[in-house]
Amino acid sequence: MIGQDKRKAVYLLHQEGTSVREIARSMHISPTTVMDIIAQKGEMPQTIRKDKMEIDPELLVKVYGKCQGRAQRVYEQLTEEKGIEVGYSTLTRMLREEGLSNKKSGRCQRVPDEPGAEMQHDTSPYRVRLGNKSVLVQGSLLYFRYCKIRYLKFYRSFKRFRMKCFLHEALVYWGYAAKTCIIDNTNLARLRGTGINAVIVPEMERFAKQYGFKFICHEKGHANRKAGNERGFYTVETNFFPGRSFDGIEDMNQQAFSWATHRSANRPIGKTRLIPSVAFEAEKPYLKKLPSFIEPPYLIHKRKTDQYGYASVHGNFYWIPGTKRHDVKILEYADSLKIYHARELLGRYLLPPDGVKNEVVSPEGGPRPPQKPMYRKKPTAREEKTLRSLDPVVGDYLNFAVPKSGKARHQFIRSLFGLYRKTAASVFIQTVNRANKYRITDIKTIENIVTLILRAGSIDIILPEIDQDFQKRDTYIEGRFADQPDLSIYEDENE
Repeated sequence: MIGQDKRKAVYLLHQEGTSVREIARSMHISPTTVMDIIAQKGEMPQTIRKDKMEIDPELLVKVYGKCQGRAQRVYEQLTEEKGIEVGYSTLTRMLREEGLSNKKSGRCQRVPDEPGAEMQHDTSPYRVRLGNKSVLVQGSLLYFRYCKIRYLKFYRSFKRFRMKCFLHEALVYWGYAAKTCIIDNTNLARLRGTGINAVIVPEMERFAKQYGFKFICHEKGHANRKAGNERGFYTVETNFFPGRSFDGIEDMNQQAFSWATHRSANRPIGKTRLIPSVAFEAEKPYLKKLPSFIEPPYLIHKRKTDQYGYASVHGNFYWIPGTKRHDVKILEYADSLKIYHARELLGRYLLPPDGVKNEVVSPEGGPRPPQKPMYRKKPTAREEKTLRSLDPVVGDYLNFAVPKSGKARHQFIRSLFGLYRKTAASVFIQTVNRANKYRITDIKTIENIVTLILRAGSIDIILPEIDQDFQKRDTYIEGRFADQPDLSIYEDENE
């Protein structure tokens, strides 16, 4: 585009009588352009694009705030959910014009890549909202350096067993592994030393050998050695989390799987517009193809079974069908358990959802257990909620009398709830009110208060409504030949 000053110079030369060819030769522009500038009298032409994209500024601000200021997520929300066809560069220009974005993201230093040579693994903590709770989770990311494909999953805690389960799941899904896996100096895989002198835990060396790769620790303080993985975590923060909500960690992992293996894998990245899934197909001949079957990683637990046939693992109870109560060996996998006795598989069990404790689990396809475990915890939250809903007086008394924690708390609530079940609501409230007044916490004394209130006769007993046609009912006619009940015992009590 020819600038304003140059246009004015061309027009002034024309007014001084300089020919079009001389102006074109001296200004290094074509004679046709000179004639156009003369026709426009040296002014800048005011042109308006017919296909100019316009987006409602209020909508742009709303989506920008929902996506936490991440332009890539704003672009996806507008094109996929709002149906607005806009170019990414056009969108970023609009954001700058609206004063919403004026930052340029930095880039990691690029290092030449070799196909099949390297993959990277790392973890990063995130505080996210699962349902109505804000929780801390650990994001685990596997990154193939050459083709840029990723695999992402989140855990409540990340230990060595979780690391093995994650790598197994990711590599089995992709079906291939690189020759080396770059990690930081974490004690999950490192025994001692740092960087080039690091010694890998023998257990992890044997694990990696099954998949055809080796662990290598980067030098201390050189986190940019796995810059691709660090950039992946930045993309998780700027593209995965914004604009998404999660019901639980299972829902979050399902969305993370779809995002990493489908959306991110098929989206052009960088100036080269490389598509990771296409590059992965080209890299396959250089990668290590995994065997047709690899035993998933597992932990071994040795347990005894109680008299009802239950073995406990991580706060849940797994029922073993049959009448024998022998010691068992439990193999814990990423998502299930297998229980063995003398190398015989007794059952396979799916692990309960994240955070579920005190659960009774039956084997897949097996019958329901006839009895509850011997040592299963019996919470009293439901009983306490029922008592507090009766009257504010009961709530005040519970705040005073109920122990803070431990078995005594549950025993007291169960005993008080049992008394409530045997007593009229009005009598129970009077009893609790008196117990609260005199600071009484002994259940036997509270039961004596109930007896005193009943003997005093200071309560109004509401008689139930009786249907006068009850004598015509079939059940009444059938029972008229039964013996008359002896009610004399109640007369003695009244005396």
